[in-house]
Amino acid sequence: MPNSSSLTQFLLLAFADRRELQLLHFWLFLAISLAALLANGLILSAVAWDHHLHTPMGFFLLNLSLTDLGCICTTVPKAMHNSLHNTTTISYMGCAAQFFFFYFFISAEFSLLTIMCYDRYVAICKPLHYGTLLGSRACAHMAAAAWATGFLYSLLHTVNTFSLPLCQGNALDQFFCELPHILKLSCSHSGYLREIGLIGVSACLIFGCFVFIVFSYVQIFRAVLRIPSQQGQHKVFSTCLPHLAVVSLFVSTGVFSNVKTPSISSPSLDLVVSVLYSVVPPALNPFIYSLRNQELKDALRKTMTGCFSGAIMCQVSDV
Repeated sequence: MPNSSSLTQFLLLAFADRRELQLLHFWLFLAISLAALLANGLILSAVAWDHHLHTPMGFFLLNLSLTDLGCICTTVPKAMHNSLHNTTTISYMGCAAQFFFFYFFISAEFSLLTIMCYDRYVAICKPLHYGTLLGSRACAHMAAAAWATGFLYSLLHTVNTFSLPLCQGNALDQFFCELPHILKLSCSHSGYLREIGLIGVSACLIFGCFVFIVFSYVQIFRAVLRIPSQQGQHKVFSTCLPHLAVVSLFVSTGVFSNVKTPSISSPSLDLVVSVLYSVVPPALNPFIYSLRNQELKDALRKTMTGCFSGAIMCQVSDV
């Protein structure tokens, strides 16, 4: 069997064997990618240009859009390429790069979702201290911590995983280079245990963040229920519940993908679960969370109106 020193490529799992279904997956992923690029691009433009969105929430939405774009651009293009060209290969270095950037963006995104939960908690439960606890410097430090955490997490897993000797072939039962499926190819007991230890520490940190999110939302909902106005309650719930849904889908599918037992594992189930946590949340975040922000929608409307007006003026001046 080949070892890691002689491996030059990995074989990814195809979405389907039939050519028609492969092309269907290509067009589906293309639509998802274009929708995610357009929505996140609009958010980035609106937050960057509208001074009304130069707030802590706007700043975190901008960072969240960057991680969403990173997640989509790391895994989906290669899957589209393989479906279009009827191939399943990815180079060894390409797999390592995809592995690093995917876990970098996905871990940074979860950190940002946790921070955004803290932002909502302070805004609703401690509004008088909002300016103090979430000043511009504090927001910059928290965002930097989220990106640094993602970088460190990804670097540790990438270095350890791709330093393992691989002697169980080169076929990954996944459409991208995912950690559990690379570990299955390892024949180093000590290296495997070291990576399992890193996964255990990561799982504890993720669980701690999830407990913090749940505790924060319990406090938020208690505060919301004390609001006498039903309109005020609806406004808070409309922004908080989508965020909680995104976090729940993200955590539940991600944890299930990494800790499920072999008895309930199958290639088709692995594909579905991996798409649910690697593609769906980054693609839907702008629609079920970011674009529900009224200030952001107003800024987008103003930006698009300005663009259309500018285009019409250019056409008139040309005439």
